[in-house]
Amino acid sequence: MANSKQARKRARQAENRRVLKASQRSMVRTYIKRVVKAINVGDHAQAMAEFKVAQPVIDRIADKDVMSKKKAARLKSRLNKRIKALAA
Repeated sequence: MANSKQARKRARQAENRRVLKASQRSMVRTYIKRVVKAINVGDHAQAMAEFKVAQPVIDRIADKDVMSKKKAARLKSRLNKRIKALAA
């Protein structure tokens, strides 16, 4: 347990940040699952629509440092690759 006033405050801030980021990570996973579900069904139009909704959410989360920008780019790239494979 933190002993000094400063350390207690840092622990409080870290816990608040952890809770917020966990919520945001969960939200992003939900959007990604929607895209994957549409891909698995084989509905190209629905997959594109879900991807267009998920893309700005993923970018926003990456800007807030909840996930790294590289991971966000990798996720978007892989989803887009799977959607393009549906069209072919």
